[in-house]
Amino acid sequence: MTVPIIRVENIADYVDQEVAVQGWVYNRTHKGKLVFLLVRDGYGFVQCVAFKHDLPEETFEQIVHLTQESSVEIRGVVRADQRAPGVPGGYEIGISDFKLIQRAAEDYPMALKEHGVDFALENRHFWLRMPSQWAVLRVRAVVIRAIRDWLDDHGYINMDTPILTPAAAEGTTTLFSTEYFDEGTAYLAQTGQLYNEANIFAFKKVYCFGPTFRAEKSKTRRHLTEFWMVEPEVAFCDLDALMEIEEQFVSYIVQRVLTDCAAELQSLGRDTSLLEKVTPPFPRISYDEAVKLLAKLRAAAEDPEQRELLAFEWGEDFGAPHETALTQQFEKPVFVYGYPTAVKAFYMEPWPGRPGVCKSVDLLAPEGYGEIIGGSERISDPELLLQRIREHNLPEEAYRWYLQLRRYGSVPHSGFGLGVERTVTWLTGIRHIRETIPFPRTINRVYP
Repeated sequence: MTVPIIRVENIADYVDQEVAVQGWVYNRTHKGKLVFLLVRDGYGFVQCVAFKHDLPEETFEQIVHLTQESSVEIRGVVRADQRAPGVPGGYEIGISDFKLIQRAAEDYPMALKEHGVDFALENRHFWLRMPSQWAVLRVRAVVIRAIRDWLDDHGYINMDTPILTPAAAEGTTTLFSTEYFDEGTAYLAQTGQLYNEANIFAFKKVYCFGPTFRAEKSKTRRHLTEFWMVEPEVAFCDLDALMEIEEQFVSYIVQRVLTDCAAELQSLGRDTSLLEKVTPPFPRISYDEAVKLLAKLRAAAEDPEQRELLAFEWGEDFGAPHETALTQQFEKPVFVYGYPTAVKAFYMEPWPGRPGVCKSVDLLAPEGYGEIIGGSERISDPELLLQRIREHNLPEEAYRWYLQLRRYGSVPHSGFGLGVERTVTWLTGIRHIRETIPFPRTINRVYP
């Protein structure tokens, strides 16, 4: 009889049936006539139990001396047991047959003990195998799938935008540059937005999704130099409509993760009670209101260091301590809109009657996680856009095509960018963004 090779994530469907699992030994515990193996197959972790009397002596001894990360194929009957560890837990396999594919070397670098962050990052290719990292990156995959599903189902068309660009979208100080043949300097893209603004005039609702690059010399737990961002852009869309799109979009992603990644979130110890509340509408406050709220929070702070961190004046951009303090006042993500023009990009539409304020909006995740989305209504008037390009000392020739968009069928339009890694950091409840991408690139790390 053919025994099915199953995925551990589906093990609940095979109780009392004989199955096969192909994977790697994560841990081994020997207790006399019993050996407990925690085996991972890429889809989950399952306890497999070898009983000496059920197996040939040679096979049992082989199991007794297995090393961590040995690759194996195990056959046996699935049993329900609430005590059994794993992801998902509550099931185990009684080993009736065993095949060793390769016995891993004894000196596995990521042995089951505490490791420092630098050591773990230096061995990221092994750290990926740990249950916490595996769970976080499984959530990441579902977030990406949910992003595409929602956008595709709501009339957006995926448009791939260039990674090499001739000009900056938000200033050259945070760009990686490279010489581009005889064309001079090119830059690694920090956004695909400008190209998407061209695409909407052909397709109305578009998005690009890919790696972006920021050469900020930042060492905070919220920054990477290479990260993934999805950027929808919509014609005939103002700022209010944009916020409605964002809250529907983010709510779908969160609820999808709660449904599809329950086992992963549980294994991470994530309290999902607040995530369950992430449904439209989201609270909205203006930048002006946020500044007043920060002043109240600072006045109420008893810790002098906290008061210093919350120091803030109108016209500045929020830092991590300010975003953390603001988001702790809300159970859902909160929109902060109407930022000072001086702290935002050149292409943002001014607020009516307030030229020093623009139609911008950031979405801040609760529980202190801060900004996950930045967006705005874009300038649609060609003369005003040209004025802003000159004010920012940007090369007019490089933006000639971008200006032309406003001369041939210009319409009000808006868009935003959602950072995948920041979103996953929030959803999984972990502290540092570097764990949300398989191979993080930071200011001091480009290996492995």
